[in-house]
Amino acid sequence: MSQTAAGRLFVAAGVAFVIIGVLVWSGALSWFGRLPGDIRIERDSVRVYVPLASMLLVSVVLSLLLQLARRWW
Repeated sequence: MSQTAAGRLFVAAGVAFVIIGVLVWSGALSWFGRLPGDIRIERDSVRVYVPLASMLLVSVVLSLLLQLARRWW
């Protein structure tokens, strides 16, 4: 990978992190982590949270993005 391509990759990753940060800060992603399929158990002394559906969604989105990036480059 050339320095130019690596630089573009770092800039794109930085922009993506900023966009995600603004979305989280504004509350636009408040639904994330509360999807049907996320397991949440709250008792008196124990809290267990297993975000199965949320992590499945993240996996699918990242897989699609990586496939697109692989075909693009």
